[in-house]
Amino acid sequence: MFGMVPFDQHDVDLFNSFDSFARDFFHHNNTEMPAFRTDIRDNGDSYLLEAELPGFDKSDITLDVKDNVLTIKASRNESKDEKDEKGNYLRRERRYGSFTRSFDVTGIDENNISAAYVNGVLKLTLPKEQPVVPATRRIEIA
Repeated sequence: MFGMVPFDQHDVDLFNSFDSFARDFFHHNNTEMPAFRTDIRDNGDSYLLEAELPGFDKSDITLDVKDNVLTIKASRNESKDEKDEKGNYLRRERRYGSFTRSFDVTGIDENNISAAYVNGVLKLTLPKEQPVVPATRRIEIA
């Protein structure tokens, strides 16, 4: 059933053998969603991470930070049903998928990470941790 492709000819023809081989060898599985694209820019005191997540709602995206690892997950559950007047399906399509990427955030002030999602782009501001300067104290000589 999974090999059924409408209008796909499987002729045993010497001239088309290479084309068939190339089509089968480079065939991509459409059920697997590729990882989303990200850009990371150093703004001096912080990093700006921009992740392209078009078509997702803000509620579909989760951000978690644990053990210096930031995980961005976006999942989609979409269904389109078309029925006739009797309630029989004429067409029913479903699409499920999720993206997950993780980033090392060592040296980032995890408590002050901020996020915004506008026009399909998730923007995270990752402030750098400020180096702790040891306090000096003057001791008076008696």
